[in-house]
Amino acid sequence: MKKVICSPKAPGAIGPYSQAIEANGMVFVSGQLPINAENGEMPEGIAAQARQSLENMKSILAEAGLTMANVVKTTVFLQDMSLFVGMNEVYATYFEGDFPARSAFAVKALPKDALVEIECIAVR
Repeated sequence: MKKVICSPKAPGAIGPYSQAIEANGMVFVSGQLPINAENGEMPEGIAAQARQSLENMKSILAEAGLTMANVVKTTVFLQDMSLFVGMNEVYATYFEGDFPARSAFAVKALPKDALVEIECIAVR
């Protein structure tokens, strides 16, 4: 059985998908664009965008009663690999102790011309 997780503190889905789904003690968070849920705006620059994407992810996890410590896997999508260092500096501040497994890719384009999108899997 699956449960839909939705946080008002993260931007709503811009298509036919859920912010997150919980199934069998695992929470699958959809890719989070760096959109501020309060004003619908996207910050400038990779550091600010990475921070906003991670804050959105953190809000969705909190809605499920979880924290970033529950994250076991992330996937980072970048507009260009030259943005990796800037994203990585911000990313590292969101995890304590053991880091989750991670993949990072450069993609041809991201929705709304974002520089980064981050998704994760967390466990209870």
